[in-house]
Amino acid sequence: MQSLTRRAFIGVGASAALATMHLPVLASATRAKFKIGATDWNLKQEGKVEAVSLARQLGFDGVQISIGRGTDKLPLSDPALQKSFLDESKRVGLPIESLCLDVLHRNYLKSDPLGQRWVADSISIAKAMGVRVVLLPFFGKGALQTPAEMDKVGDILKEVAPAAQKSGVILGLEDTISARDNVRIMDRAQSPAVLTYYDVGNSTSNGFDVVKEIRWLGAERICEVHLKDNPHYLGEGTIDFKAVVDALADIGFSDWAQLETDSPTSVDADMRRNLKFIRGLIAARNAG
Repeated sequence: MQSLTRRAFIGVGASAALATMHLPVLASATRAKFKIGATDWNLKQEGKVEAVSLARQLGFDGVQISIGRGTDKLPLSDPALQKSFLDESKRVGLPIESLCLDVLHRNYLKSDPLGQRWVADSISIAKAMGVRVVLLPFFGKGALQTPAEMDKVGDILKEVAPAAQKSGVILGLEDTISARDNVRIMDRAQSPAVLTYYDVGNSTSNGFDVVKEIRWLGAERICEVHLKDNPHYLGEGTIDFKAVVDALADIGFSDWAQLETDSPTSVDADMRRNLKFIRGLIAARNAG
């Protein structure tokens, strides 16, 4: 687990220097060091303890768990449920590597006061479970569309980020905006506890050059990655995953990439297929 002290904080005003993306010269021999997990919702076990053993059975290195969408409190705030997940994680020998604050699909952080409360609550949940990353989603009606909305989210996160930093928790921004705009929010939040949760599928669908953005962001501004090219199997759509793996390796990314891939035939067959493909690219990279 990486501590927050190892994360470089890009201070206020950095976004003003982003008129062009100057990419660093990187050694091509750098090994791919990141591990591959799976999201519980793509395992069709959203918020269920069974997601842990299924991820282990399918051969993943870890699993990302949904916190749940309560009304008075978040489901995973229940100590008994936390214990069930942690006990299962220990039993099967598979780590729970990150959490998803999926309630933000309903209570949008940019516009609903409940959103800020849920972010604050998620920090204590992550701390209790020993999990480093909480994914904050911004999609649908909650998607960030204007500079004013981005600034508002940055200001909200500035208020809650000190608690996250103190707890050793990273709040990861997953959205449909550019890498540059994500750094705008990070600058506004003024905290190393707010980083980018980079999704290659979302960014490609919204017209961004994912390889260029990954290289520009660098490992210090990416907390975790989603790999997908839905509705395609990995390697059969438009995304060049060899170039993605190379970019992640070149920048020294050593955290987690979670497969958020569709399963048109079956979870078992399709998740195994996508995992085999991405592991093959990693092995080829590391053998070179």
